[in-house]
Amino acid sequence: MSQKRLPALAAACLLLTCLSAFGGMNFIQPSALLEWGSPDAEVFWRARLPRVWAAFLAGAGLSMAGLVFQGMFRNVLASPFTLGVSSGASLGAACFFGLGGLGGGAAAGGLWAGLGGMGSAFAGALFSMLLVYLITRARGGFSASVMLLAGVIINFFFSSLVMFIQYLSAFYDSLRIMHWLMGSLAGLDLLRLPELTFAVLGCGLFLRRMTPELDLLLAGEELAASRGLEVRRAKLHLFVISSLLVGAIVSVTGPIGFVGMMVPHFCRLLLGSGASHRVLLPAAFWVGGCFLALCDLAARGLLAPAELPIGIMTALSGAPFFLWVLFRGSRRGEFF
Repeated sequence: MSQKRLPALAAACLLLTCLSAFGGMNFIQPSALLEWGSPDAEVFWRARLPRVWAAFLAGAGLSMAGLVFQGMFRNVLASPFTLGVSSGASLGAACFFGLGGLGGGAAAGGLWAGLGGMGSAFAGALFSMLLVYLITRARGGFSASVMLLAGVIINFFFSSLVMFIQYLSAFYDSLRIMHWLMGSLAGLDLLRLPELTFAVLGCGLFLRRMTPELDLLLAGEELAASRGLEVRRAKLHLFVISSLLVGAIVSVTGPIGFVGMMVPHFCRLLLGSGASHRVLLPAAFWVGGCFLALCDLAARGLLAPAELPIGIMTALSGAPFFLWVLFRGSRRGEFF
């Protein structure tokens, strides 16, 4: 039954995403798009549409990564933030803004300045992923609980380093760090869109191929091993690809919370808790992309002509949703 709902869900999400491109500070009439060279047409094709596409890709990628993490660790709180990838990207960006942005003459400053803000964020995400992997391997095996705990430790440690760098930075650099940590699509570099598209679609296709392994991991590692699955190898592949996906997204948009944790829950509510990941993963792609595109629409329009960081919008919508999930799950006696 859940498989039959997927085409309608994808069509509805695609329609809402396309409509969100017309809204914002000023509503653009669809007829204006036919007047090539008009101000509204220029704003739509050069600003609105690329931004909506970036929001859709970011939401889709974060949602797929969150779904994979939750299934792999069998934990409803597992997310890109929980595993330290987002905090690693934040640390890389903070090093660039606080140490490299104005300090190109210093050795460390020259390194971060050479990478750029987005490159530094991606490097930080890769460093965080490597640390989590090394800590897990040092404990022996590839335990999901150890990896999750290592991610939480790295998350808190890197978050503390970000605050330390922000405290030592000049006032202007401190504001830049704070603004980046809120997550935003304002001032989006359009040259990064092809890279973001390749990362999200490429990683999404790889994760789609591993949905049978993810279903087995969700049922339990012992059962998965008895069915012939190489548990350690499967978890390593899922962790690396999902982390690379999150690192690529956060390096462009900044850390955007709640998406990777909330959208998988919403997809399970729509399609049923027993739906396989073969159905849930495409659903997370469409729902997550649509959700973040609508959040970006609200961020652009609520306080126009000012603009809210999109991370604030996702947090405002995510907290009430999880309160509802908490009380709903407590009545049923389960949370997954």
